[in-house]
Amino acid sequence: MVPSVAAAQMTPGSCSGCGPLSLPLLVGLVAADAVVSLLIVVVVFLCARPRGRPTQEDGKIYINMPGRG
Repeated sequence: MVPSVAAAQMTPGSCSGCGPLSLPLLVGLVAADAVVSLLIVVVVFLCARPRGRPTQEDGKIYINMPGRG
């Protein structure tokens, strides 16, 4: 049985080419992640909020929409 390439590269305890993350780099990554997450929340909030002007259909009464009648 021939082991797969992925299994051969992933030996336990080996990390070729990666070093420990420094504290300033880790803090910067967490801060950047927080800023991007907040930006996404603000954009979604701005796109999802109802517009200022009601449409002409707001005066109509629909049978299957109890909140509009």
